[in-house]
Amino acid sequence: MGENRSKNNLNKKEKSPLAERKIIAKNSIGGVSFLVSSDIYPLIELWHRWLAKEKQMSQHSVAAYLRDLAAFMGFLGSHLGHKPRLDDLTSLDPSDFRGWLVHRANLNFAKASTARALSALRSFFERLELEGFNGKTSITAVKSPRIPRSVPRPLDEGAVSKLIKAAGSDSTGLSEDWQLKRDVAVLFLLYGCGLRISEALSLKRSEVEGRSQLNIKGKGGKERVIPSLPIVQDAIRSYIDSYPKTLMADDPLFRGHRGGVLNARVIQKRVVTLRQRLGLPENATPHSLRHSFATHLLQNGGDLRSIQELLGHASLSTTQRYTDVDASALITTYTSSHPRAR
Repeated sequence: MGENRSKNNLNKKEKSPLAERKIIAKNSIGGVSFLVSSDIYPLIELWHRWLAKEKQMSQHSVAAYLRDLAAFMGFLGSHLGHKPRLDDLTSLDPSDFRGWLVHRANLNFAKASTARALSALRSFFERLELEGFNGKTSITAVKSPRIPRSVPRPLDEGAVSKLIKAAGSDSTGLSEDWQLKRDVAVLFLLYGCGLRISEALSLKRSEVEGRSQLNIKGKGGKERVIPSLPIVQDAIRSYIDSYPKTLMADDPLFRGHRGGVLNARVIQKRVVTLRQRLGLPENATPHSLRHSFATHLLQNGGDLRSIQELLGHASLSTTQRYTDVDASALITTYTSSHPRAR
């Protein structure tokens, strides 16, 4: 009898770890798992490709949108008591979306995070409508949370100079010379050209070397032309000359210690180390160099329209945040210098 029981156990088809991984992969889109009915998967996959290919959103933004949609589907499934189906999505009304907003508020999500999540849902339902399904009208009736306009936090010119100079040396002796020159070149691109770190790290050698102007493709595939200062070109040339391997024209310019494409986290961690060593404020980050680029241009007579083009902002209102910074600097100067303000 014991032998028969063993045979029966052997005859049972158990799911191997590999099979379980395949199931997870099947339910995953862009690395994000979705608990939805099978009639929704093709539409999410279509939306995913649409965001990446047609909308040309960054990988970071696409991943965030997928996570936001997956979280909404999870909320909807809990509310319905079953995996959401396509007919559930097309029959939603504004109160369903408002319930989801209340749910996020109860979980203490930041307003900016919820606003982005709502944008993700609007994008998904817009794609559904393009495919002939209803649902967009309900979500367009839902207002996004009001977010106080954040003011960029740039560094002053002295702090920027200290940071970039310090990046060229290493008291620990753990970094090689080419890595130090690489970091300096990256920081010069962020401050000297106002690039986002993702834009700088995606550049190929042929797109930068010896060029007095850079053609940058930014968010949403928006292209812009940025002057490349001689000091930026010198830093790039110094890095290329010091790199121990051959960099082909179409190769990514910035490399990690193993030869792969440089990860943004490497630069972010390096800046944290430098700011702690130099006693710089918490807002000394790679992105603050982009803010500093715009603010210093404005303080030295640059006009908003030109700065908007250089930064690649779709809306002038985004660039206008820098006027708040400039006004703050003016007030500080006034209160510290004007005899009547003392």
